[in-house]
This record gives sequence, C-alpha cells and structure tokens, in this order.
Amino acid sequence: MFSIGDFARLGLVSVRMLRHYDAIGLLRPAHVDPATGYRSYQAAQLSRLNRIVAIKDLGFTLEQVRAILDDKVSTEELHGMVRLRRAQLEARISADLARLRGVEARLRSIETEGHMKTDEVVLKQVAAVRVAELSAKAASYEAEDIGPVIQPLYRELCERLEAAQVTTPGPGIAYYIPEDDGAVIVHAAFPVTVGPEDRHDFQIVALPGIETAATIIHHGSMEEVGSTFQALAHWIEENGYRASGLGREVYLHCPDDLAEWVTELQIDVAPV
Repeated sequence: MFSIGDFARLGLVSVRMLRHYDAIGLLRPAHVDPATGYRSYQAAQLSRLNRIVAIKDLGFTLEQVRAILDDKVSTEELHGMVRLRRAQLEARISADLARLRGVEARLRSIETEGHMKTDEVVLKQVAAVRVAELSAKAASYEAEDIGPVIQPLYRELCERLEAAQVTTPGPGIAYYIPEDDGAVIVHAAFPVTVGPEDRHDFQIVALPGIETAATIIHHGSMEEVGSTFQALAHWIEENGYRASGLGREVYLHCPDDLAEWVTELQIDVAPV
C-alpha cells in the first residue's frame, strides 16, 4: 500500500487531484484509516489512474471519463481514441497556422499600401483552351478555405493524368465559380489535347477565353498573393475598368520552394 503522496508521485499527478477523484467517486483509495482519514492506494490502481488521465487529456469531461471507464474501455480502444484525437489536434494546429500565415500576409499587404507597382499590369486577350479538370467546393474564397481544397485537387488530377498517359502542353490553371451562399466551386485544370469524347476519370471542358483580361505576375507563395491582387485592384479602378467574376490563376513556375513560384493572375475586366 502507498500513501496518497507516494501514489501521486508514482502516478505523476497531484495529491489535490487524487483527493478530487476520490470526492467524485472516480478513483477511491484502497483503504482509508478510520482514525486519521489517511488514504492508501494499491499499485494496481495505477492502471485506472492512467486511464483517467489519458481520457481526460483527450478532452473528455470527468463525467464522460466515468462513463467510458464504466464501459471497461480496452487498451486497443484507448489507442484508437488517441489516434483520433491526435488527428483532430493536428488538423486544428494546421488550420491555426494557416490562419496565422494569412494574418501575416495581410499585414505585409498593409505595409505595401502606397508602394505597390501597378505599372506591371498588362491588358490582354486570353484565348479559350481545352482543359482536363477536377472540381470541389470550398466554404469561401478565403485562402484558408481555398488552399486545403485546391492542393489535393491538383495532386489527384496529376495522378489521374499520368495514369491515363495524357500530356499537358501548358501550365496549370485555377478558376473559381462563386455560389449564392458564399461558397466557391474550385476548378483545378491543365490544358490538354485529348477530346471530350474520350473516357477518363476527369472532366474535359472548354475553358472560355477572356476578351479583356487585366493581368499581373505574382512571385512567391500563393499565401502572399494578397498584395499582388491589391495592386491589380488599384490599377483596374484607376484606369476606368470594372472587374467581372473571380480571378484566374495560371501557374507558370511551380518548384518545390513555394517562395520561387511564378503565377499570372487574370481578371476579366470591361470599361466602366
């Protein structure tokens, strides 16, 4: 038998916590001295203590911990719960980091206000092109919603094109169709020469041309694209145009280092 202090040290918890677990009936001492009230524990009780702490640290309330333990959860089930919780935490951390990068990118956009180069904007006609594409819905046009959708789309599309032995004569093109509820249909595409009648596990569509596109080259990660779009917006307004629809992105150079990416942004415009 171990005193409450020794048992707490062996179980890597506080004495206060053991007293609380006793008070709510989650982990009773093996023996309580009727004269002194001193609590004593057995080594075998470390097993239940480990389960309590593990399940509680997964985010469950103590009432939920009690219910799970009463169901006699197995070690294998605990491992499964840990794997699920780990995946949830990793997804949350990834989302938080993406949000933080977005905030930093917007701060950099703010810093460049009044110092943006708009002389690099080029008006041109964009020809129609036949593309192979995959599409999916994003919750919004915000970078934190677009990124997790478009990146897997391009990976999957590249794999399917390779499996079908379909070559792509030009760079990738992303375009977006807004929906009434604020969501966006994301299209990840590559130019192809195969016909729409050929049977593939991707769509073959004719991407319409743009009669007049205001274009600008963005250098760097797409997470940093805000300031470039900002420069494009200023040029459109200052030169008497209005924009129509969401922009297209043409990925001219996409090495592993995102900082070295080169992307052409295209926005359909018309005179005001």
